[in-house]
Amino acid sequence: MVAWIPYPFVRIVVFFIAGIVLGIYQPDIIDESLARIFLIVLALLYFILFFILRESKKIVSGFLGLATIFLAGYVHLLSQTDSRQEGHFIHSQKPIEYYRAVISKYPEEKERSWKVEVSVLELKTDQGWKRSEGKVLCYFPKQDFENPFQYGDMLLVKGNPEIVKAPSNPGEFDYKRFLTFRNIYHQHFIKTENVKWIGNDPPNFLIGYSIKARQWADATLHANVNGQREQGIASALVLGVKDGLDNELLNAYSSTGAMHVLAVSGLHVGIVYWILLLLFKPLAKLESGKWILAILSLIALWTYAFVTGLSPSVLRAVTMFSFIALARPLNQRTNIYNTLAASAFCLLLYEPYLIMSVGFQLSFLAVLGIVYLQPGLYAMLEPRQRLWDEVWKITCVSIAAQIATFSLGLLYFHQFPNYFFISNLFVIPGAFGVLLGGIAVLVTGFIPPLASFFGLLLEWLIKALNFIVFTVEDFPFSLTEDIYITTFQCWMIMLFIIAFVLFLEFKKFSYLIVATCLSAVIVIASWMHFSNDVDQTKITIYNVAHHSAFDLIDRGQSLFFTDSVLYNDQEKLRFHIRPNRLIAGVATVHPGFEKLNNVFERNGCTVLVWNQKTILILNQKKFTLPKNIKVDYLIVSGNALGSLKLIENHVRADKIIFDSSNSFNYVDKMLKQANELHIDVYSVLHYGAFDLET
Repeated sequence: MVAWIPYPFVRIVVFFIAGIVLGIYQPDIIDESLARIFLIVLALLYFILFFILRESKKIVSGFLGLATIFLAGYVHLLSQTDSRQEGHFIHSQKPIEYYRAVISKYPEEKERSWKVEVSVLELKTDQGWKRSEGKVLCYFPKQDFENPFQYGDMLLVKGNPEIVKAPSNPGEFDYKRFLTFRNIYHQHFIKTENVKWIGNDPPNFLIGYSIKARQWADATLHANVNGQREQGIASALVLGVKDGLDNELLNAYSSTGAMHVLAVSGLHVGIVYWILLLLFKPLAKLESGKWILAILSLIALWTYAFVTGLSPSVLRAVTMFSFIALARPLNQRTNIYNTLAASAFCLLLYEPYLIMSVGFQLSFLAVLGIVYLQPGLYAMLEPRQRLWDEVWKITCVSIAAQIATFSLGLLYFHQFPNYFFISNLFVIPGAFGVLLGGIAVLVTGFIPPLASFFGLLLEWLIKALNFIVFTVEDFPFSLTEDIYITTFQCWMIMLFIIAFVLFLEFKKFSYLIVATCLSAVIVIASWMHFSNDVDQTKITIYNVAHHSAFDLIDRGQSLFFTDSVLYNDQEKLRFHIRPNRLIAGVATVHPGFEKLNNVFERNGCTVLVWNQKTILILNQKKFTLPKNIKVDYLIVSGNALGSLKLIENHVRADKIIFDSSNSFNYVDKMLKQANELHIDVYSVLHYGAFDLET
């Protein structure tokens, strides 16, 4: 049995996280003021009992302390939720005419716009100006703004930010919820005439200089490395700047299980720390050498974090390795799990919503997996040759990290890279070389000939790395994709892995029984999903702005109706359409009319029969309707219908649906008219996707 005694910080962070999670999912289960009072009372009671019971070795104070930590996590989460603060402009009852804001994050480059996070300082309503607070995600179209505003720029913006909308298609990524974990609730699409630059006053001078350092480093890498893809990989792997990566490159690294090298995280900071230990190894012989090494390591690690822009992923990794660096001189017996728990506790104390960050979850799980599983895996073989020993070490690290993050990978990315152990044999050493080469370019940036030489080496190393990644991607069956699991199944898979690993380690039959029961639960949950969501027929009319799109799904087969523009837009299909198909277990998609026999086209309209349902589509303003037709669904596209009265005497429809290719104002008018005529009408733009089992 795993003992709690050697892991005090693990206990603390587990209960602290439990309190945070309760605050996220049940923020009103305890009144915030009452929770603060309880916290103070519990803390006082704990300290009193701790000193009274200290000698008698009772555990009452211990349980009380953990309860205090749990409540502290809950209260901390509520206090760090901006929408609960009185001064947040989400509580403003009046429309906002203007607001003054400062850019608080590094601008991100999107395909057609610049995405910038701003912090509101004050706003103007019809009652005048008043101080306020809150964050807004602003989008500036590239056609109007050739270059983005920069960190610290003060802006005067005209208009009322809109609340981020909830997902409007089945299974679609909940961007609104994602942003709430960053305390962002509003977005604003801004045109040139609605914004004015009024100065520059960075909210944090340290971050301001850090961003300038990253811009210099990025420019130095681009100046010394040729090739767009090579420049993109260099900036991503060395600095964490991923703006220059194209979709094909991202898909290749994702499909081969090598995506982790493109975001500066634990791997990169670990490499930097390993280099430091190697360089300063002679210091260990000195009397205070361990402390000197720790201090130099901290300076070097945080300098690297500074140059990479102090991004969240880098801060996570540097904080983790800072604790490891300090643990070495403080106490050689310090448990690595306590060290990891202490770093997680500090990060969550700084930002409790980090617990909902995919990067945070994957990063800590991967490290835990490597620390716990890698030694056991490595002990299974003992290669005698140095080369095979190194190969086996890397393979064990890859397998350990993959086991630890397996369920989360399926939940978030719906795929599994089958050859991850092959790609990582080359990618991990390659990342090591690229990082070394990138640092060499930056260090010699003031000596152009040397920087160019290292830049050339770096360029060819990246080319070799990309060649390997694309080669592995082209292997047959390199990727198992379109995997759908629920959050519940994810937890069950994770618990199954833990139970099975404990059975292998401790050889206790009880763990095998638990693992068997969990596997049965997973099978039952999968069967229920198949029965409820896959073994069904349904029609889904999607909400994709300016497009008409709907799926007719029949037990894993889909007939897809849309325009050619959307059909070839893989990014929109991936975001809006694919999640519903994953849930429904769609394995094959056919362009709609190709597989239908009962299709009748007339001027401006189409009639089709599917699964004993008749569907009429109006897609042109000049249309000729069949006389006295009875349909199950009438779909109106492209503002085709001038008035509902035009079809009232020609078509009897159980349901009239206005898809997302119509304009919002047009559908508003149709809804009012339908209300007057008592006609059952559904607007995809207003109410989200029309999703009905037939």
